Amino acid sequence: MSSEPARPGPVRHDDHGTWLVRFTDRVHVVCPRCGGRALVVPRPDVEPSKHFGALLFQPRRLSCAGCGAVAERTAVQRGAGLVGAVPGGTEDPFFRRPLWLQTRCAGRILWAYNEEHIDALAAYVAATQRRRHTSPTMAMFPRLPLWMKSANHRDTVLAGLAALRDLARRAAPTDRSDAAHERGDRPRHHGSMLFRGGPY
Repeated sequence: MSSEPARPGPVRHDDHGTWLVRFTDRVHVVCPRCGGRALVVPRPDVEPSKHFGALLFQPRRLSCAGCGAVAERTAVQRGAGLVGAVPGGTEDPFFRRPLWLQTRCAGRILWAYNEEHIDALAAYVAATQRRRHTSPTMAMFPRLPLWMKSANHRDTVLAGLAALRDLARRAAPTDRSDAAHERGDRPRHHGSMLFRGGPY
């Protein structure tokens, strides 16, 4: 019998078209009052939708457990339609607050909306074999920057995601990452609208 340890097989990742918007149900942001961690979620009186795309149009509430700050936002109405928020970049899509989960990584800024988002990114980055089962048009993984996809940066990005996971457990203003500030990198609006006969 061979005494050599068994070599681990390739780590696979199957992309079935996960959209970034799926992770906007809970977004950790920097509180506008105290600078600690606040949370942006759909307003609790709004009935959950079966389609995650509705998350871009639902009324939102920002709340901070640390200082008690609360803010609300409703989608802009244009004619008979509601204008959808645009996910992407280091600001939350609704209140345009800096994301709490940001860290410096490989000379760039690594960010996530919440813990589930971190886990999804980590599963993709750790994979040595990546298979796509859907069109890349709106899918999140094909649109990631090249530096995050590079095997040369795999360990660095995974370490950055571990740092974000640690940040997700912290909430005090003194825990805020030095990367979590306004950057003005919001994505261009792509014109998504919802026609539901009026506001929520």
